[in-house]
Amino acid sequence: MYRPTAKGYFSGCGGMEIGIMKAGVNVIQSLDLDSEATDCMSMNKHYFSHSILTVDITTKTVFEQPKSDIIIGTYPCTKYSPIADIHGTRNGDDLFLHFFRHIAIERPEMYIVENVPGMRKFKVVMEAMTQLPDYYVNIFCPVDASIWLPQRRKRLILIGTRKPFSILEPSEIKNKPTLKSILEINPIVEMPDYVISRINGKYRDLPIIVDPERRGELAPTCVAHYSKDLGTRLVKDNNAKYGVRPFTIREYARLQGFPDDFHFEQKRSSYRLIGNAVPVQMGEWIGKEAMRYFN
Repeated sequence: MYRPTAKGYFSGCGGMEIGIMKAGVNVIQSLDLDSEATDCMSMNKHYFSHSILTVDITTKTVFEQPKSDIIIGTYPCTKYSPIADIHGTRNGDDLFLHFFRHIAIERPEMYIVENVPGMRKFKVVMEAMTQLPDYYVNIFCPVDASIWLPQRRKRLILIGTRKPFSILEPSEIKNKPTLKSILEINPIVEMPDYVISRINGKYRDLPIIVDPERRGELAPTCVAHYSKDLGTRLVKDNNAKYGVRPFTIREYARLQGFPDDFHFEQKRSSYRLIGNAVPVQMGEWIGKEAMRYFN
C-alpha cells in the first residue's frame, strides 16, 4: 500500500497530523509560527519524528521545502468566525493567500483545508481555494466533531484532488465516548474568583453548564479563549464546592480526541493550544479518504 507524504501548515500542536498519521499518511513536515505550539509537538516525539518548523509562512519559499503528495492548511479562523463581526475585524485574512501560493507553485496531488463554516462567506478565499485549474474539489460543511466526540464543533473541510474522486462524508461512529467518560476521577481544577463571580450571576452572560449524567450531552466547542476565561463553560460535578467546575486540561484534550499519552503542560495556555487544534478523529477521517484516493 502506498503511503502518501504530507506537509502541514499552521499545524498548531498537531491534532490534524496525529489523525492523518493514524490513517497511514506519512507526514514529513509541520510548520507554525507559534513557538509554544511547535514546542508542544517537539515534546511529543513519540508522535512527531518529522521536521517541525517554527516559521512564518509569509517568509517561507516553496522550493526550499521538500515536495509532498498532500499539502494541508488549517490557517487561523479568527477572522472568519461570527465573533469577529462584534470586534469589527471580520475582513478575511491574507494568510490564505500564502497557503494558496504553496499549492499553486508546488501543485501537489491533493490539498486539504480545514476552517470554520464562516469561511464560505469570503468569496475571494473560496474562489482561490476551489477554482485552481486542474483540481477537483469536494467540500463538506458543516462537519461536526460530535460524529466522533462529545463536543459540538462544526467545521468546513475542503479537499482538492488532481483526479476526479468522490470523498466519502463521515458517519457517526458506534461506541462514541460520552461526556461522562472523558472526565477525570479526581480532577485538580483551577477555580479563579471570576469563575465564582460568573456562577453567582455577577457577569452579564452566564456560563454554559453541561451535565455529564444527561444522556447524549455534548460539551460546547472547545475554544482557545478558554485559556483566558475558564468561566464560560463549566461541567456539573457533585464533588465540586459550587456543584460545577471548569474542564481540566486533560479533559479539554480528550474532548478534542488527543490520546492520554499526548503531553500538555499544566499551564493555562495549554487550553489555547487545544482549542485551536483540529480534532484528531476529524483528521483521521480525512487521512483515510486520502489513503483511499492514493490506493
